[in-house]
Amino acid sequence: MVEVDGKPILTHCLDQLVELGADEFVIVVGYLKQKIIEHYGDEYEGVPITYSHQREQKGLAHALITVEDHIDDDFMLMLGDNVFHANLEDVVRRQREDRADAAFLVEEVPWEEASRYGVCDTNKYGEIADVVEKPDDPPSNLVMTGFYTFSPAIFHACHLVQPSNRGEYEISEAIDLLIRSGRTIDAIRLDGWRLDIGYPEDRDEAEERLQAELEA
Repeated sequence: MVEVDGKPILTHCLDQLVELGADEFVIVVGYLKQKIIEHYGDEYEGVPITYSHQREQKGLAHALITVEDHIDDDFMLMLGDNVFHANLEDVVRRQREDRADAAFLVEEVPWEEASRYGVCDTNKYGEIADVVEKPDDPPSNLVMTGFYTFSPAIFHACHLVQPSNRGEYEISEAIDLLIRSGRTIDAIRLDGWRLDIGYPEDRDEAEERLQAELEA
């Protein structure tokens, strides 16, 4: 609910998902859930909203399990602390056209920053061959950005995930299980920009970039 350029980060996310053709929202809530529910109600821009309560913050794979009963087809997943100005539609199009089991928007970052993210390795076909969550020694500087498309196969993988050293059920582990089972996961390189809003300076930078886009 932190505001960027006059509206909550989550509103930026929902606006983009509407543009991408979302016909239903499932929002995972936990901390300050009532504030989110009261703000958005049961629909946004005519798209119905279902809320799923993650009672303990046990990681992204755990969060996905909480929405399993609400999803029976391919879906988009966007992390609610990111602001994007990027080619999200390319990820959705790849999922639809190739019937991949997943497609991710990925970004090259400075090597010294890669350990903050889920780090990917790709093969010669542009498919993701390995994912490691916040590694001390990153195998590459290609990272997941927080926008994904999945088939429902991800839910079975999430159920198989064991807690990491951080005590969380990591989405990277679920993705690795998909890869090892022979599923196809495509990497789409980011064209544009995105910011993970973790600190006040990230919010300030996002606002500056959004204003620059309006003035361009």
